[in-house]
Amino acid sequence: MRLPLSFAALFLSVILQQLSSGGVGPLDALSGFALHFTTAEIGILGSAHFVGFFIGCWWAPRLMGSVGHSRAYAAFTAAGVIGLVAHPLLTTPEAWAIFRMATGLSVAGAYTVIEAWLQAEVTNETRGRAMAAYRMADMGAALVAQMLIGVLEPAHYVSYNLLALLCCTAMLPITLTRRAQPTTPATPRLRPGLAGARSPLAVAGVIVSALSGASFRMVGPIYGAGVGLQPDQIGLFLAAYIAGGAAAQYPVGWLADRFDRRTVLIWLSVASILVSAATATFTGLSPAGVMAMAAVFGVVTYPIYSVSAAHAHDFADSSERVELSAALMFWYAVGAIAAPYGAALLMAAFGPASLFALIGAGHLVLVIFGLIRMSARPAARRTPYVYAPRTSFTIGRLLSRQREERD
Repeated sequence: MRLPLSFAALFLSVILQQLSSGGVGPLDALSGFALHFTTAEIGILGSAHFVGFFIGCWWAPRLMGSVGHSRAYAAFTAAGVIGLVAHPLLTTPEAWAIFRMATGLSVAGAYTVIEAWLQAEVTNETRGRAMAAYRMADMGAALVAQMLIGVLEPAHYVSYNLLALLCCTAMLPITLTRRAQPTTPATPRLRPGLAGARSPLAVAGVIVSALSGASFRMVGPIYGAGVGLQPDQIGLFLAAYIAGGAAAQYPVGWLADRFDRRTVLIWLSVASILVSAATATFTGLSPAGVMAMAAVFGVVTYPIYSVSAAHAHDFADSSERVELSAALMFWYAVGAIAAPYGAALLMAAFGPASLFALIGAGHLVLVIFGLIRMSARPAARRTPYVYAPRTSFTIGRLLSRQREERD
């Protein structure tokens, strides 16, 4: 059975939205560098993105309930366009932080609408293929978005206009659809304490995942420039991280479904410490060597969020799935807000290699805490491992059925 044509419009919007929002992070980092922003100021831009992302995750379900899916999507996309085209108008770090909040708000809101629409369209027969296609569209576009930095000139209005055009184009497939808008689902309650009550280790895991991913993607371009990479090579450096993370999902999922998930999480963090230590120590690597390290870094760090989420859901009831997913996303957003600025401060004081020293230290804490938690209680029954995108507070609705397959 083929997927309905309406899914093509949703996935096309995902691709265009990801190309736009995924491209602005590295572009802002290199543009800030060209405009003589300090390293700390560039880090603030990354943190501001996740402030906007957090606001968008909270507000989007409420706005969607008030004005409908299409209008909410248009409003959030417009916010992203405004944030992008405003960059060349005011070239101060304070103004750009506000603009990045707008783009972060946009991507969170847009993904919330898309996932709500996708949830309304899927059936039991199409769910697996729809989710696989959604993941491929999202991760594939994210990978290509990193490489745009090779063709986008830093601190140039044309570069930001091109990303704004992609963001505008993302509106068309959804706003021009003839299909009736689905019923707006109830907004999940945001209960951050639920995640801690079900699994303190999962909360620690998603925060460390945010430390790894948000700091790497938002200030990683500064590291790349610091070790001598050219802009096109920086794009490949960031893309290698995403490609490594995508390649790791199946083998890590296989391990997480067969062994104690805490053991898998601990060994992933041990590997992350080793890779971070090697990257921080071997500063004279060739560009190919730097990219290879980024790919391995993606392999060992990218799946940590999904393993942590699966571990938390092992201790949850079916009625808690959606709210638990939202709570885990809350803690991820908290970590992602703090990580880029904290990493940038260290890089300003101690050099580019301190980015990986910080990440390694975070994983060391996670290893110690994981060992403590393993002695506190036995492993729970296993729900199926599911790759969990970090896109919205409502992603749990799309994933809940897959987590129930063994119940």
